[in-house]
Amino acid sequence: MFTIDQIKAAHEKVKSGADFPNYIKDLIELGVLGYDAFVNDGHVEYFGENNFRASENKTYDSLNIAASANKERFIEFLVMHQDGQTDYMTFCNHAAQCGIAKWRVDIIEMTCTYYDSTENPILIEKIPE
Repeated sequence: MFTIDQIKAAHEKVKSGADFPNYIKDLIELGVLGYDAFVNDGHVEYFGENNFRASENKTYDSLNIAASANKERFIEFLVMHQDGQTDYMTFCNHAAQCGIAKWRVDIIEMTCTYYDSTENPILIEKIPE
């Protein structure tokens, strides 16, 4: 199965949201089926076959998640990020400001779902292949 070090090596290639599709391809090669990324502190829980799980501890100081989601503003920030205009930390700050608590990447379905603090899906997008 995959290790956090392998995932970190794949993530180091990501400079902006424009690199995300290639990152997903690298994760597929490692056997990752999906992951949950938590905006409050950057920890990520990866999962693979046979209930295999690997977790990365918090990666930055805690961010305050806005109490209510602002979907429209979040989409604006997401488009900027996917266009390569922001780095990962800036995107996480923007997500927190817009009430996004986590996102789940489902590699089987090739979707990324953004959730608020009460686990309500705010946006579901298809991952480009």
